[in-house]
Amino acid sequence: MHLSDFDYDLPPGLIAQHPAASRTSSRLLRLDGRTGAIEDLRFPDIVSLLAPNDLLVVNDTRVIKARLHGHKDSGGEVEVLVERILDERHVLAQVRASKPPKAGRRLVLGGEEVRVMGRQGEFWELEFAGGVLASLDAHGEVPLPPYITHPADAGDEARYQTVYARAPGAVAAPTAGLHFDEALLARLEAKAVARASVTLHVGAGTFQPVRTDDVSKHVMHSEWYSIPEATVSAIATARAAKGRVVAVGTTALRALESAAASTGEIRAGSAETRLFIVPGYSFRVVDRLVTNFHLPRSTLLMLVSAFAGSAHIRSAYEHAVRERYRFFSYGDAMLLEAAQVRA
Repeated sequence: MHLSDFDYDLPPGLIAQHPAASRTSSRLLRLDGRTGAIEDLRFPDIVSLLAPNDLLVVNDTRVIKARLHGHKDSGGEVEVLVERILDERHVLAQVRASKPPKAGRRLVLGGEEVRVMGRQGEFWELEFAGGVLASLDAHGEVPLPPYITHPADAGDEARYQTVYARAPGAVAAPTAGLHFDEALLARLEAKAVARASVTLHVGAGTFQPVRTDDVSKHVMHSEWYSIPEATVSAIATARAAKGRVVAVGTTALRALESAAASTGEIRAGSAETRLFIVPGYSFRVVDRLVTNFHLPRSTLLMLVSAFAGSAHIRSAYEHAVRERYRFFSYGDAMLLEAAQVRA
């Protein structure tokens, strides 16, 4: 497979710069990965497409205010993007400055001094004198994706976050979940559609481009995930009742498939994952996927191509462009039926 196999033309005007008027007012493109059939719907129609005993699995990670501005103790300007919280006082972060900082030096971020501990690969380890989360809440900004051009504001703080976000640690939202509000979740619960959670802290690496034309040579960034025992039990219950496992977002799917990768059976626990899903992958857990539209040449476009079929995804994206769907994080949604029966 070549990187060009996952390219498509997207008019810049279709990149959503702001969320829809309300969470559930987005459009929903339904794609049957077995037949390639496409249906244009509204997002609330998802209630009629799910059945009693189906299981929604959501990613309950919470986006942190990961972007910080300030200066080095020597005076030069600096921008910090937290990639991962290590513990209450330490993070790994990207640091942009005219000259890289040295271990032992200090950065002044929002009036607070932060110590540079050293470098770990492409990231810097930073130490906050107080609690990391308190400092980020006080001085940080919501780290909007690079294709959203306006500075983050109070509206983004509310809408670039799922209504069920619980565990702080993500630097990008699990955007498929942005379409659900409490009322829609209540309608699904009333229909006996169950809900369970996983946690995968989305890293900034989700926006990193694939830099090799030979897709097989790409190395995925690492992300931490956790699968509760209750979620494993909920999946078993759904299976026993002939229900379908519906992943809300590629991050929920990657967590579930990563947990089942070694044995084929999903197991509870926490781990790091570099799972790279491309066409040819055999899905073990997920039957249906709620997702947004993804960037050309991205690993996420490769994932949905593996799930619903490359040709079907290509046709669906061409349809979405013609019908002027809104793309990327603040854009419209898709409901994908798997192309193949689970392994």
